[in-house]
Amino acid sequence: MQKKCKKIRKKGVSVVFTMICILTVGTMELFAFQQQETAEKFTQYKGEVVDEASKKPLVFASLAVEGTNISTITNTEGSFILKVPNNITDGTVVVSFLGYKSKDIELSELKPNKNKISLQVSLTELSEVNINVPKDAGALVRETLATKGDNYFEDPTLMTAFYRETIKKRRKNVSLSEAVVNIYKTPYHSQRRDAVELYKARKSTDYSKLDTVALKLQGGPFNTLYVDIMKYPEYIFAEEYLSDYKFSFSRSTRINDKLIYVVKFEQLESITEPLYAGELFIDVENKTLTSAIYSLNITDKNKAAALFVRRKPANVDVWPTEVAYRVDYREKGGKWYYGYSNVLMEFKVDWSNKLFNSVYSMTAEMAVTDWEKNLDGKFPKSRERLKKSIILSDEAVGFSDPDFWGEYNIIEPEKSIESAIKKIQRQLKRSKSNGSSASKP
Repeated sequence: MQKKCKKIRKKGVSVVFTMICILTVGTMELFAFQQQETAEKFTQYKGEVVDEASKKPLVFASLAVEGTNISTITNTEGSFILKVPNNITDGTVVVSFLGYKSKDIELSELKPNKNKISLQVSLTELSEVNINVPKDAGALVRETLATKGDNYFEDPTLMTAFYRETIKKRRKNVSLSEAVVNIYKTPYHSQRRDAVELYKARKSTDYSKLDTVALKLQGGPFNTLYVDIMKYPEYIFAEEYLSDYKFSFSRSTRINDKLIYVVKFEQLESITEPLYAGELFIDVENKTLTSAIYSLNITDKNKAAALFVRRKPANVDVWPTEVAYRVDYREKGGKWYYGYSNVLMEFKVDWSNKLFNSVYSMTAEMAVTDWEKNLDGKFPKSRERLKKSIILSDEAVGFSDPDFWGEYNIIEPEKSIESAIKKIQRQLKRSKSNGSSASKP
């Protein structure tokens, strides 16, 4: 992420893009293992959330401990890990997913492992739709953006979040970076930007799979933080550019027993610059955005490449083939707040001296796992804040023991990620062992 976000201007159209990636020549690296002992002050629960009928995993389902700010989210395989402080013994876990009926589960009913939670689809009958819905979908979007100061957090908030970014070459994991960060979230009506502070971080990278090219993501947690549309509407729905989109009602669904209308949006055919298309999930009664799923128009690969590729070797062409975003909000006490977001980018790398091109995908995701009010409004000092130009894979240290994160809630790793970590760790151990043997007299 550059300090000044890149703007593309043509024929009066201005679009701000939040994702910048770097392509540089890389070399093989070795990483130290960081050890940290953590006293067990929590109870851990693992399991999966599935569709009751099909038994298919529900991706990005939310689990929250009722009456607290503790939460987590399922991974792309529907699996979760939830850590609850030991002083909470009789709590209730609320499991929710867009379009499904929420389920309350007592902590006493959960096992340490292999919990299987099934959710039922929430069907919305047309007779239930009795809210005075605006006939103009665009007007609903404008009203939702205009009332964000009323419906979202009004107080400065200190959030704990888990962030992960992965790079894959086709289906093989190449790089994984993870971090626990503190987000100093400012009120939604405030123009002041959020600050991010790095608490813990680790990484594992196997550059041997990168064909001597290191694909790196610049911006780290800011890439996901700025997907918070209600806090940063200027990145997609700046007031003066809303007229460049066509809005229409798609369908209705439910989330947390609230009736949600789905608004589709896409750029007008007369607009040639790359804009966005997707769906907004809006609580019509309260004019609140609860989720958004959208993607960038990358039809013109040259324009798209100019937006994302910061640096590359001269004999390589690189362009994105997919750029997709998602953001989910959560509610507590009648107020909504940023809960989860992810970004997926897929690139093709074409070497002039090679017959076949390579396909890489980069994924960044962040989930808020706890928060508290920051009533004094304190911000970390400038030197303690993450810079928007950060490359997390360069800042992190290395992968360590399973207790590295201690009591902090994280997103359960996918099986493919776990396998990649173990494989790279074995390689590092062999490298260390060979190095020690060579140094003996």
